[in-house]
Amino acid sequence: MFLLLKGGEVYSPEPLGRKDILICNGKILKIADEIKATNEFGNVETVDLKGFIVVPGFIDQHVHIAGGGGEGGPITRTPEIKLSDIIKGGITTVVGLLGADGITRSMASLLAKARALEQEGITTYIYTGAYELPTRTLTGSVRSDLVLIDKVIGTGEIAISDHRSAQPTIEDLTKLAAEARVGGLLGNKPGVVHLHVGDGIRGLTPIFEIVKNTEIPITQFVPTHINRIGHLFEQGLKFIEMGGVIDLTSDIKPDAHTKTALTPKEAIKKIVENKLPIEKVTMSSDSNGSIPVFDENKRLVKVMVGSAQTLYRDLREVIVEGILPIEQAIKIITENVAKVLNLYPNKGCIKEKSDGDIVILDNNLNIHSVIAKGRFMINEKKSVKKGMFEE
Repeated sequence: MFLLLKGGEVYSPEPLGRKDILICNGKILKIADEIKATNEFGNVETVDLKGFIVVPGFIDQHVHIAGGGGEGGPITRTPEIKLSDIIKGGITTVVGLLGADGITRSMASLLAKARALEQEGITTYIYTGAYELPTRTLTGSVRSDLVLIDKVIGTGEIAISDHRSAQPTIEDLTKLAAEARVGGLLGNKPGVVHLHVGDGIRGLTPIFEIVKNTEIPITQFVPTHINRIGHLFEQGLKFIEMGGVIDLTSDIKPDAHTKTALTPKEAIKKIVENKLPIEKVTMSSDSNGSIPVFDENKRLVKVMVGSAQTLYRDLREVIVEGILPIEQAIKIITENVAKVLNLYPNKGCIKEKSDGDIVILDNNLNIHSVIAKGRFMINEKKSVKKGMFEE
C-alpha cells in the first residue's frame, strides 16, 4: 500500500517548500515537487495537503510508559500510558523509563509495555535502570542490557541532586557512565546516561567533575528537568557551552516552592538570547510520571500526572510567539533528539529512506493528522488507531 501526500509545506526540519511525499512499507520512498500515482504503484492512497504544514514525527525521550510515581504510597502510583495519549501529542517515537519506584515497577514490565506500544503502531525504546544506584537491570548489568536487549538504548533515569536519589557519589556515577559507554559501543547503541536532576544545590556539579577528571565525554550524559529551577538552568547553559545537550521538561512553571523555575518558552528564549546553539537543546514530557509537590520540609503535599500532550503544546508557543522559526523550533523534539539517541536519519527528519513518521499541522499550527510508520494514527483530528484496551 502506497501513501502519497501531495502539496504540503514540508519542513524536514529544514524548509523544503511545497513537496509531494511517497511512503510505502513504513518508509519514505520519494520526495519531489510532483509525484504522480501511476499504475506501477498499484493501490495508492492520495491525500491533498495544500495549505498544511508537514513536519517530522515527534520523539519523546522521557515517558513513564508503564506508570511511575508512588512518592505518596501505593495510591499515588500513576497508570500506564495509553496509545491515544501519545499520538494525540504528535509523538511517534517514545523512550520508556522507570523513576523513583524501582521496587513495584520492574524492567520486565517496562520492556513488555514498550513491545505492546510497538505492536500498536509506534516506535519504542527504553532505558535500563531507575533512580537508585546500583540500578535496576534486566540481565544483571547495564552493559549487558545494552548489548543483549534490542530496545535498551541507555540507562536512566538516574537521580542526582534530589532528596529521592540514592545520593550517588562521583565514583558511583563515573562507573555507571563507563558501563553505559562500553555497553553502547559493544551494542552499537548511544549508551547515554539519562539523568533526573533535582532541585538540590549541587545540580550538575558531579557531572562537571566527571567530565573534568575522567576520559568520559560530556556527550555521555543527558540531564533532564533542566528548567525546573533557576540555578540548575544556569548550569545547563554552561553544560551547552561545554558541548553537552540539555533536556527541558514541558509543563514546568514557577510555583510557591520553585519560584525560579522557567517555562520551556522562557528557557528557550534565554538560550537564544545567550546565542547558544539550539541544536544542543531537546525537550521531553515526563508523561505519566508523577509531578509531586513537596513543602519546605520535603513532605509531599500534592501529586499530579504528566501528559504527553504538553510536549508540542509548549513548543507551539515558542513558534507562535516568534522566539524561533518553525524549522529551528521543531528540531527540539525531532532532529536534535534523534541525533542524541543515534536514531538519525531514520527518525527526526523527512528524508528519502527515513521512517514514515510525520505530523501534519493546520495553518494555526495545531495538530491535524499523525502518521507513524507510514500509517495514519490521527486523521483530520480524529483518532483512527487506538490501543488494545481502549474503548
